Amino acid sequence: MLITDTGVPERYIDIDDWGGEVMLRLDDGWCAALDRDSMRCTIYEKRPLICREFETGSEDCLEERRGIATAYR
Repeated sequence: MLITDTGVPERYIDIDDWGGEVMLRLDDGWCAALDRDSMRCTIYEKRPLICREFETGSEDCLEERRGIATAYR
């Protein structure tokens, strides 16, 4: 959920069932701002607060990346 204005481009914003702004997800469930080739955020400088709090290289981040490695198999 987007709870602060970080400048996320409108094309990456969706409205959830309760009227809140959220990051747009594609049909496969992945964030629309994710570059599938590099697995990097295409709007990193304007990413939402939740993404800013998910520290790059943290244990949570590394665990998620391990999961991503097998997501398309």
